[in-house]
Amino acid sequence: MDPGSIFFEEEDLPYEEEILRNPYSVKSWLRYVEHKADGRRPVAVCQIYERAVKQLPGSYKLWYRYLRYRRLLARARANSPDVSDADLQAELSVANAAHERALVHMHKMPRIWLDYCRFLTRQGRITESRRAFDRALRSLPLTQHDRLWPPYLRLVRLHAPHGCLETALRVLRRYVRFKPEGREDFVDFLLEHQRLDEAVANLVAIINDDSFQSSRGKSKHALWQELCNLLSRNPLEVTSVNAEAIIRQGISRYTDQVGRLWTALAEWHLRAGNISRARDVFEEALATVTTVRDFSQVFDASAEFEEGLVRQLMEAAEEGSAAAGDSEESLESDLAMLRFEHLIERRPLLLNSVLLRQNPHCVPEWHKRVQLLADRPAEQIGTYMEAVKTVDPHKASAGRACTLWTEFAKFYEKHDQLSDARTVFEKAAAADHRTVDDLAYVWCQWAEMELRHGPPEKALALLAKAVAPPSHKVDFYDRSEPVQARLHKSLKLWSFYVDLEESYGTLATARAAYDRMLDLQIATPQIVINYAVMLEESAYFEEAFRVYERGIALFKWPNVEELWKTYLIHFSDRYGGAKLERARDLFEQCLEHCPAELSRPFFLLYAKLEEEHGLAKRAMNVYERALERLPANQRAPMFNIYINRVAELLGVTHTRAVYEKAIESLPDAEAREFCLRFAELETRLGEVDRARAVYAYCAQICDPRLHEQFWHAWQEFEIANGSEETLREMLRVKRSVTAAFSTQLNYTAAAAAAAGSADSDDQAEDSAGPSSSDPMRALEQQQQQSAQPKGILFVRGKDQEQPAGVMRTAPAAAESAASGVANSNGAGGKANPEELQIGGDDDDSEDSDAGGEVMEEAGEDSDGGGENIEISELPVPSEVLGSLAKDSDDES
Repeated sequence: MDPGSIFFEEEDLPYEEEILRNPYSVKSWLRYVEHKADGRRPVAVCQIYERAVKQLPGSYKLWYRYLRYRRLLARARANSPDVSDADLQAELSVANAAHERALVHMHKMPRIWLDYCRFLTRQGRITESRRAFDRALRSLPLTQHDRLWPPYLRLVRLHAPHGCLETALRVLRRYVRFKPEGREDFVDFLLEHQRLDEAVANLVAIINDDSFQSSRGKSKHALWQELCNLLSRNPLEVTSVNAEAIIRQGISRYTDQVGRLWTALAEWHLRAGNISRARDVFEEALATVTTVRDFSQVFDASAEFEEGLVRQLMEAAEEGSAAAGDSEESLESDLAMLRFEHLIERRPLLLNSVLLRQNPHCVPEWHKRVQLLADRPAEQIGTYMEAVKTVDPHKASAGRACTLWTEFAKFYEKHDQLSDARTVFEKAAAADHRTVDDLAYVWCQWAEMELRHGPPEKALALLAKAVAPPSHKVDFYDRSEPVQARLHKSLKLWSFYVDLEESYGTLATARAAYDRMLDLQIATPQIVINYAVMLEESAYFEEAFRVYERGIALFKWPNVEELWKTYLIHFSDRYGGAKLERARDLFEQCLEHCPAELSRPFFLLYAKLEEEHGLAKRAMNVYERALERLPANQRAPMFNIYINRVAELLGVTHTRAVYEKAIESLPDAEAREFCLRFAELETRLGEVDRARAVYAYCAQICDPRLHEQFWHAWQEFEIANGSEETLREMLRVKRSVTAAFSTQLNYTAAAAAAAGSADSDDQAEDSAGPSSSDPMRALEQQQQQSAQPKGILFVRGKDQEQPAGVMRTAPAAAESAASGVANSNGAGGKANPEELQIGGDDDDSEDSDAGGEVMEEAGEDSDGGGENIEISELPVPSEVLGSLAKDSDDES
């Protein structure tokens, strides 16, 4: 612009003078520009900028403001409707020229380059913009390129669909060299514009670069999947890489996607038109996959492929037959149908192969494979041979490896090839096994086969060979020794051997086998019993008893329990009372070490022996010993047995002492039952006073709120056998017992809980007693016992039976129950517990108002002297005399 064509105004003179004084001051020029920048004279402003940059060509501030002002002027011209295209282009050319002149001095300033490139881009000048970007990349250092590439990429991507695709590809190739992490965007761009071959090549480069980090967070696995999808779906478009090798590399690397990758490889061959090669790939995949999931994927894809091929060929065959009769297409469709059916039929076998590849030591799968090959004997034999070679007995996770050998031999046996079966058994006997039982199973199966197809002597000889001891001493539990060396101590094998000897051999050989088992100390109690029974059947009784004794010496309690029981029963049955002392010694030996909880049946056998062949007194002593020895939970049934035997042998009256002992020693829950039975017995015998004393004693352990059955029984007894006063006394005792139980500490809560529980829970609580670890509970229990009512003593008055209101201790009540009336033989006399008390003594003092009721203190004796005693005679029940009554009846 010619400065001479511009006239200065008067107000510009101070700024001109300042410039003249200091032409190199940027601030002076900027103040001058601000003075003129009122929008009326843009040409004057441009003139001042031109003068300033001419004077100061290296000032970034002046150039930046000048170029921005030029761009603003061009934008204003472009937005103005009155400006023609020629004027607009002229203005743009002037602005572009100003940028070019500025870059002569400002070529290291990225801001100037960015503004210029964007200005050219907005003008639509593609070539000039691309060249400007290229010049900027060449001029600026590498560290500044990050600011240029984003607008440059936007430019080429924007115009790539409009004929500039090749230019965009070249720019993007340069960009990925500068920034490799942008290769993912380049791949997307290539896929968007159907440049699949180059996209695959870049994906391969990304996957092979171990240092590559995806900006989108994709893993190498995801990139592999994307690559395989591209290869499998575009086999004809991708030619720069070996697609099959890449997919197979993925199969070997990514084991969790094997089925999908095999399917992708087959799809690649299908899209390429190689149908036979695709079928081969499917078969290879089915023969190599190791998981059921991968097998399902590959098999489904293969079945779908075969089905689609059949459908396509059938449609083509129908069209061909409609046009020209039978054709070659129909034969191809039939063949495809056969392939499809054969594939479906092979699925169970193929799946079994997958499971065996997954775990070759799974014995049940090998058996299943043999069953699947039921109609192909040759393949079954091959399967068995492969199984016994493959399966390691120590690694077999399911099943036993020895069953493969035995089933293999049975296969030959089924086809009448006994020599081959024996060969298999010989190899099985020499093969490695996990345990001795597995090897013993093989020998037993071999012997059973010999029994089925030959004389038993072969089986016996075979087992005799199996149980033969090795040349050196071997510990059965020594794992370092092979199972063949420890086989001679196999209980399973010996049991089978002695069974065969007992069935087919002689008595001498059977005894030798049993004796050998006892010498090796591998016999069980049942084996010993079998041996003894065999000898008893052959009338070798003493030898049988010696066998029992040898067996007893081998075992300890509780394993020896059945041996002792069988021994004692058989000995008693054999000799009865002939060798009574020897039988007693045997029982004593048995009971010496027998645990208390297991001793009950032996005490019963011992007592039975004494009852049948010994003395009744000794039998009673045995019962007494049993009651002392047995645990608490077994005493009640033993008391029942004891009472029944005493009643039968000695008479009913002798059971009183047993009842008393049972009531004293048993827990409250069981003692109540025995009290009721005791009272019922006394009632049947006519001993009303004794029965009433028993009821009175039992009342102190029977809460009326919880044990209504007892109080109902007592009430029925008084109604049937008592008087009004005795009934009142029973009711008074009931009230006193209720009050005593109600005053116990914490009893209310315990009674509420016990009311909803079974009677067995009461028994457990009563027998448990206060815990030593809970002193407060022990104190409460002590207070409860001190507050409980004592037994009631019944005495006979002059005219009728009167209940005495004396509260007695539990032992005193027991003595009263045993003797009927206290001190019936006079003061200081000793009561006879077996004597029947028909009458009673008079009281020293008599209260006529109370009807003869006398209150005595506990521990005091009543005087036995009295007059006007009424004596009544009662018939003696037959139960009292026991067996004597029967004898007297027989004599009469």
